[in-house]
Amino acid sequence: MTNMDGESQTLRSSDGHGKAGRWITFPFTIATVAGLNIAAAGWMNNLTVYLIEEFGMNSIDAAQVSNVMNGSVNFVPVVAAILADSFFGCFSIVWSSSLISLLGIILLALTSTIDTLRPQQICNDGSDICTSPTKLQFAVLYGGVALASIGLGGMRTNIATIGANQFLDSKYQNMYFNWFFFTMYTGTVIGATVIVYIEDNVSWKFGYFVCVAANLIGLVVFLVGSRFYHYGKLEGSPFTSLARVIVATIRKRKLPISAENWYYGPHANDDETMQNSPSRSFGFLNHAALKCEGDVKQDNSIARPWKLCTVSEVEDFKSLMRTLPLWSSSIFLSTPIAVLISLSVLQALAMDRHLGPHFQIPAGSIPVIILVTTAIFLLIFDRFLFPAWEKLTSQSVTPFKRIGVGHVLTFIGLGVAALVESKRLNQARVGSRISVLWLVPHLVLIGKGEAFHFPGQVSLYYQEFPTSLKSVSTSLTWLVIAISFYLSTALIDLVRRTTSWLPSDINQGRIDNFYWVFAIIGVLNFGYYLLCVWFYKRKIGNKVVHHRASNALDK
Repeated sequence: MTNMDGESQTLRSSDGHGKAGRWITFPFTIATVAGLNIAAAGWMNNLTVYLIEEFGMNSIDAAQVSNVMNGSVNFVPVVAAILADSFFGCFSIVWSSSLISLLGIILLALTSTIDTLRPQQICNDGSDICTSPTKLQFAVLYGGVALASIGLGGMRTNIATIGANQFLDSKYQNMYFNWFFFTMYTGTVIGATVIVYIEDNVSWKFGYFVCVAANLIGLVVFLVGSRFYHYGKLEGSPFTSLARVIVATIRKRKLPISAENWYYGPHANDDETMQNSPSRSFGFLNHAALKCEGDVKQDNSIARPWKLCTVSEVEDFKSLMRTLPLWSSSIFLSTPIAVLISLSVLQALAMDRHLGPHFQIPAGSIPVIILVTTAIFLLIFDRFLFPAWEKLTSQSVTPFKRIGVGHVLTFIGLGVAALVESKRLNQARVGSRISVLWLVPHLVLIGKGEAFHFPGQVSLYYQEFPTSLKSVSTSLTWLVIAISFYLSTALIDLVRRTTSWLPSDINQGRIDNFYWVFAIIGVLNFGYYLLCVWFYKRKIGNKVVHHRASNALDK
């Protein structure tokens, strides 16, 4: 099988027969990503407006529901990744999640189609919403949102993992991730513009059934490509070996370290023993790999699995430990973005959205500016900027550099957002509305920053994590986003309770102060990130030889 550059590489199918994997699988996985993200963007990006207009919700409450939904969409990938790595495999999780998503969107479509599933819209007194939604109406609405969110979250990271697993070379894995993110953002842009426009200007029913069709097409295409995929062999729960390292370390914590007693596994040879000595970082964990009398059988296999681990298992656990501080720094990188996405829709509703005399930009499409910017710059980075950088410096652009630039662009974007909101408030208080295009500059900065830090994080985690945790590695970035949306929900609620910055009428509030606080936190968080990078590289530097960790720094 030949890849895009003419290089030949073959993977075997799960039953050992025939060729599988590589670029022949690319159209199927990428088309699935496109279809499901078009569908998701069509209902997600306009959910706040749907709740306000069709279910009579308060604007801030609707934004909070949207935040919880976004948090769920990005939390589910972690659970789905664990299930994929431990029990079912990525293929089963992707198709079943796509089916669940389809069922959820169908329920949402029914709420827009069947009159009894939503509140009566026109009252005798002329008000917009006649009655509050009933329990049944809320049940169907939230049931649809929940199923669609769970399905999208279950698919999202596992389709990235199964796509990357078709390649053996990290160069082509990184290339796949770039195309994955480009397709994800492009599909989201299409859904958040075309479908949202249909919902606003044709009908909610037609828009939601377009989402149903896009999801169904993505599911069918994925299943059609099943005969071409390379399926990785499941080896049981990877978390069992991680737990064994903790238990074995505690049980042998008092034993003296002796290089002669390292356990490398039943089939280790002398060369492997010389090249894979335990690293000095997190040295206390090395106790778990100390071989004592009675720990191994005559064939050199482990007799007491909760008292002895291999050196490789200990190093896998260390790779997680080294990554956690870096991962934690991403939480306050993503939280301001989550807040900005939610509040920008409310800002757009209070601004002049007309382009010419006949066209009005849908408020739910405003966050798409971030997505368009990210998609464009991902393409520029992959095709032009990064290759040019490598030719000029003979060095690749490391994930650390990408993430760092993303930090800087994000807190600069938040500062610009605060200035724009201050201008909007000043005009609103004299009875004037500024153009929604004033939101473009800071949303472009945020999108450009996301093009740097989002793929950088996924590449770093995928390369550093052990093979048995590949699905979990790609889910970590989405876990950060989930935490960020939940945290943004809590912060918005806290600010509403303790200040007057976020009233129901945002023209009477001070969203600009909210943005300034996040800009300052972003600067402080960037300092924390630099400290984490120094700590990470120092720990890597203290290792003797651990080829996977060093490979993660070079790629």
